[in-house]
Amino acid sequence: MIRLVETCSACPEQYDAFDGDVQVGYLRLRHGHFRVDVPDCGGTTIYEASPEGDGIFDPGERDYYLRWAVHAIERHLRGEALTECQNRPPAPDVYYEMA
Repeated sequence: MIRLVETCSACPEQYDAFDGDVQVGYLRLRHGHFRVDVPDCGGTTIYEASPEGDGIFDPGERDYYLRWAVHAIERHLRGEALTECQNRPPAPDVYYEMA
């Protein structure tokens, strides 16, 4: 299970993602742009989205986009591409824990 550790709560809202003790991702929302880099900030961007929130997610958005982020990281770790996230489909059925 991917563990997300919030490193900044606003402007930008950001998280480090861990698989066990290994950092496997970096999540950041700033100026209405959300992205997931692997394995860390400045790495390869594997997911991008445009939430309503600017430097922090609007109410009701956080879980949706964090699920997509975790899904993208899990697919990346398996060597699979992420292709089905266009046009705001339902959030994937994945689980994560917040630390």
